[in-house]
Amino acid sequence: MSNNGRNGSNASCVVSEVLASSAHRVPGWKSTLDITCILLSLPVWLPLMVLLMLVTRIASSGPIFYRQRRVGLGGRHFFIWKFRTMKLSAETNTHEHYFQGLMRANCPMTKLDAHGDPRLAPFGRILRASGLDELPQIFNVLCGEMSLVGPRPCLPNEFDHYEPWQRERVNGLPGLTGYWQVNGKNKTTFNQMIAMDLFYLKNMSILLDLKIMLRTCTALAEQLLESRPAAQCNRKDRKPRPSAAPGPQHGAPRSPTTPILRT
Repeated sequence: MSNNGRNGSNASCVVSEVLASSAHRVPGWKSTLDITCILLSLPVWLPLMVLLMLVTRIASSGPIFYRQRRVGLGGRHFFIWKFRTMKLSAETNTHEHYFQGLMRANCPMTKLDAHGDPRLAPFGRILRASGLDELPQIFNVLCGEMSLVGPRPCLPNEFDHYEPWQRERVNGLPGLTGYWQVNGKNKTTFNQMIAMDLFYLKNMSILLDLKIMLRTCTALAEQLLESRPAAQCNRKDRKPRPSAAPGPQHGAPRSPTTPILRT
């Protein structure tokens, strides 16, 4: 092979590495905005976290926190922290199979526990519906593994089933809240969620992050209110329901060109 050929090959490798690193680059203002917002809201979230720690400890025996491996920036794995909302004996395979079905189906991503889940610990439904079980991830933000705003980090086994265009959502820091959370969340399909995440990564700005943060509280309140009728209906309806997600609809769209609501 000629020197020109080797030089051309080396140049191509360098360009590929530069493009890959730039795709995973995080704006400098991100961490500054995150730390500022965390410090300003410290009098709110710190007492709340202490209270939830006491509630979790009293309501259910076992550890207060739950650690789970997730996929972060550039596909790197890290551990997120959550308040434990499941009983100690709860298995996780049901949820994994359910979500894999939602990934294939063109239907809203209703939570598995929307109609009640016997695996939930006391107060677990309220914590999950309100999003307060995610509060300990503030420490993931402080460690630089997450941001306050960004795509939600997925499980490694979910990421393994992503299509190439869907994997682009790891080109930014995962977040506690995000564009998807304030624009429908569980009322949207899996492809719509991915499309919203990619839209956010392409239009990321300080103003957009602040808008999403302000709208998150309203979105969580609506989600909590919507979960109450579902729980009440579950007490009246004792009929068994399938644990698997609905099957895929033939001809379901698989492209990222999904209509998106602008914030």
